[in-house]
Amino acid sequence: MKLIEAKDYKEMSKIAADIMIKKVADNPAITLGLATGGTPLGIYSSLIDDHKENGTSYNGVTSFNLDEYAGLSGKDPNSYRSYMNENFFHHIDIQKENTFVPCGDAEDLQKACADYEALIKAHKGIDLQILGIGENGHIGFNEPGTSFDSETHVVQLTDSTRQANARYFSSLEAVPQAAVTMGIASIMKSKEILLLVSGKQKSEALKQLLNSSPDESFPASVLNKHPYVTILADKAAIAGLIVNS
Repeated sequence: MKLIEAKDYKEMSKIAADIMIKKVADNPAITLGLATGGTPLGIYSSLIDDHKENGTSYNGVTSFNLDEYAGLSGKDPNSYRSYMNENFFHHIDIQKENTFVPCGDAEDLQKACADYEALIKAHKGIDLQILGIGENGHIGFNEPGTSFDSETHVVQLTDSTRQANARYFSSLEAVPQAAVTMGIASIMKSKEILLLVSGKQKSEALKQLLNSSPDESFPASVLNKHPYVTILADKAAIAGLIVNS
């Protein structure tokens, strides 16, 4: 596990974007695992700027998103499909048919989960997975207690996760109670993982990640078992960090 310190969120986002740009240049047919929320917005902004200024092409790229809210269609402005379209896909030359987001409004969510997992496998897995980390250690929407053997599945969101996402909705009550998410085993099959950690509020989660053994009570701890993880963290997240030697 490699830790890179950035001075602030802007620099962290730029470093992450530069890593992704190089990966796309080296492998124009790369499969990317993408994330949503506040943390990746700076990355997508940097990637869009580079695409416009330098012409980096995503025409041959395939993407899989980590998760989607249960009950929301891709046309819902609060869906992660809408988030990705508005913040990234509509601004680059990626083929929309090669961008995959879990189906949150499927009639049979269990089948939708199995289909999504099969689709990832059909594309021979994810080459580079972008992750954030929740204050309770969740990755994707895999909350504490999720089995490390889990594949794409439906999860009930904890109160803390719903509260953290309430700023994107009209009220806390409007935040869905459940989501479809790639499982921990799905994430761990990625060839390489880039974990982004920003802000003082994430410092305890980062400390626990770096100082703990894999334990399902803290989902991100599983990353200690992956051979190729790079953590990008800003100074606010790293402040006061004590890493066991």
